[in-house]
Amino acid sequence: MPAPIRLRELIRTIRTARTQAEEREMIQKECAAIRSSFREEDNTYRCRNVAKLLYMHMLGYPAHFGQLECLKLIASQKFTDKRIGYLGAMLLLDERQDVHLLMTNCIKNDLNHSTQYVQGLALCTLGCMGSSEMCRDLAGEVEKLLKTSNSYLRKKAALCAVHVIRKVPELMEMFLPATKNLLNEKNHGVLHTSVVLLTEMCERSPDMLAHFRKLVPQLVRILKNLIMSGYSPEHDVSGISDPFLQVRILRLLRILGRNDDDSSEAMNDILAQVATNTETSKNVGNAILYETVLTIMDIKSESGLRVLAINILGRFLLNNDKNIRYVALTSLLKTVQTDHNAVQRHRSTIVDCLKDLDVSIKRRAMELSFALVNGNNIRGMMKELLYFLDSCEPEFKADCASGIFLAAEKYAPSKRWHIDTIMRVLTTAGSYVRDDAVPNLIQLITNSVEMHAYTVQRLYKAILGDYSQQPLVQVAAWCIGEYGDLLVSGQCEEEEPIQVTEDEVLDILESVLISNMSTSVTRGYALTAIMKLSTRFTCTVNRIKKVVSIYGSSIDVELQQRAVEYNALFKKYDHMRSALLERMPVMEKVTTNGPTEIVQTNGETEPAPLETKPPPSGPQPTSQANDLLDLLGGNDITPVIPTAPTSKPASAGGELLDLLGDINLTGAPAAAPAPASVPQVAQPPFLLDGLSSQPLFNDITTGIPSITAYSKNGLKIEFTFERSNTNPSVTVITIQASNSTELDMTDFVFQAAVPKTFQLQLLSPSSSVVPAFNTGTITQVIKVLNPQKQQLRMRIKLTYNHKGSAMQDLAEVNNFPPQSWQ
Repeated sequence: MPAPIRLRELIRTIRTARTQAEEREMIQKECAAIRSSFREEDNTYRCRNVAKLLYMHMLGYPAHFGQLECLKLIASQKFTDKRIGYLGAMLLLDERQDVHLLMTNCIKNDLNHSTQYVQGLALCTLGCMGSSEMCRDLAGEVEKLLKTSNSYLRKKAALCAVHVIRKVPELMEMFLPATKNLLNEKNHGVLHTSVVLLTEMCERSPDMLAHFRKLVPQLVRILKNLIMSGYSPEHDVSGISDPFLQVRILRLLRILGRNDDDSSEAMNDILAQVATNTETSKNVGNAILYETVLTIMDIKSESGLRVLAINILGRFLLNNDKNIRYVALTSLLKTVQTDHNAVQRHRSTIVDCLKDLDVSIKRRAMELSFALVNGNNIRGMMKELLYFLDSCEPEFKADCASGIFLAAEKYAPSKRWHIDTIMRVLTTAGSYVRDDAVPNLIQLITNSVEMHAYTVQRLYKAILGDYSQQPLVQVAAWCIGEYGDLLVSGQCEEEEPIQVTEDEVLDILESVLISNMSTSVTRGYALTAIMKLSTRFTCTVNRIKKVVSIYGSSIDVELQQRAVEYNALFKKYDHMRSALLERMPVMEKVTTNGPTEIVQTNGETEPAPLETKPPPSGPQPTSQANDLLDLLGGNDITPVIPTAPTSKPASAGGELLDLLGDINLTGAPAAAPAPASVPQVAQPPFLLDGLSSQPLFNDITTGIPSITAYSKNGLKIEFTFERSNTNPSVTVITIQASNSTELDMTDFVFQAAVPKTFQLQLLSPSSSVVPAFNTGTITQVIKVLNPQKQQLRMRIKLTYNHKGSAMQDLAEVNNFPPQSWQ
């Protein structure tokens, strides 16, 4: 049989292929020849054939039929055969295939070979693809080579030990004695691999971390020698001595100094030296500086050193390399909460990054800019961010608009500025704002009594001839309907009033109704606004009646229903129309943290007194509870009884339930009929026990451990427990919902269901919005009657809106503490 072609010739032949099919044909032909050679046990050319097979494997063609041939090459006594055999084993084998276990004995023999290069091949292979069984069998040989005087073998053994520790962590202590002496080695290769080994051991074992903290002075000394040493051609990279070793040492120092005062103190000086002496003109120096900054920020370093680190990141922002600018912005974003004032000094540079062409840099700069906003710089920062909102790509507009809304609500210097800012956002990016932007702005306008004339005039001018921004049109329609009389009167002190007639106002609203750009919701706003103007305008009532009657036959069911009801107001209930359509009262904002909460601002912390008022939420619909039961399935679930707060103190169970409607609980006696004017409902007995003459939850026992009932997607639900002393069968559960994400969770609804042997009552929540960044919580009280003292089980359903999407999840809670039900 003729000798097979050489690897070089095969490569040259394959590169001449003009099409993929031609290349495939060449590969298939050569694979057939290689298979024939393997079947004939051709020892002469086995090495050449496996080398060609590995090249074909690198091109993406199957080469698994060469696995056993690799093992035969490993068993060969020739170094050239072993080299190709071990390379083939690393490429073609892994621990998922049993074939690799056949190598264990060969590797063990080669680890004890008299030639260092053969030992090196065995160490490389074991460190690359050794399974946990192989590592256990060969760890002793690796540890023995760690103690040898040969630097070539020690560095390979150290890296192999890293793989052994990853596969079998319990073997870590075996390498402890040998590891201590590795840092005394002068060879940089050994030093580098020993630092990698130390890092791996410290990350995997707290005991090792505490043990190796005493090596900090030695590591500091090595790093100092690297910085102060002169030019060494063997280790020099762009004028810096062994930057790879410097970076590895800095990472190890970061791990050793974390949460340890003594270690951090020992490395402060050397970190300052590295930060000030490293050359920044080349990328090599920037890599070392970046690792230095990460180390300074992660350990308990001095404040001056932290400022120095942030200034380095500030210099990175001026670098022409986009990757360095991105890294700097990401690092500043992580440190802005702990070193806010130091980051503020680079605010102008950060804002300039908003104009960068790279979208990744833009996004990081936008996030960091919002993190820097506070009461002192709100006007300047909002000006820059609004300019960015005008010119940015569509994918940024939603996040940018949400960020501006949150910042304006938190730091607005005046109500007029707040209204102007939100209107500017709606004008610029109205189609991208969150669903709650419209009701939030309406609430803000309603509460700013002195700004009504100014606001309605601004909104009227904003939508003249342009209905493209639907949220803006909705707010404008609402305000025109509410304050149309102020618009027509021309009484605006904040700016020059405009002269508008009643017919011109109605023309605008009718244009909104017939515009192709108007959504069904917007048309509903416009029709309601026209109806409201029937009590605010005097000369156009007949025109309003005509418009309303037209839409009584609209194909839009929502619009048709509104029109029919408004027609009824004009005819049958005209005497009630003025009272029903009178101006909305001031809307109260719901608070979640009690009478005084600490408002954490960017760089400022101050107590903010808040009014404590009951939330204006109504009763939870019974149908929602029944929907929950349908979703949960099973027949052993008792309905949820929601309640709503009344304007009177909750001094009796009957008052708690006066909004529930006609609901009967399993096992609860129905109350006697009451007069028609006061609807009576069935009352569960546990609500009345001990509550007839006392405030709700006045007589309770605490001390029961709390539990985390739900934690997913940034939403966390915690249960705290109290027991009623007057009725030991009643457990009072207070839920606390918190949100760790960067955006609020709106329209939050918590529902629960329990087995029929229990009775459950849900009181109204403190709010429907879970604030972002854990800045507040929603609280809600659940009362559970457990007369049979059985273990408590509960199924919960959560619904909310987050990042513009409706979220829904079901969960089962079974980890109630025994004290809560025994």
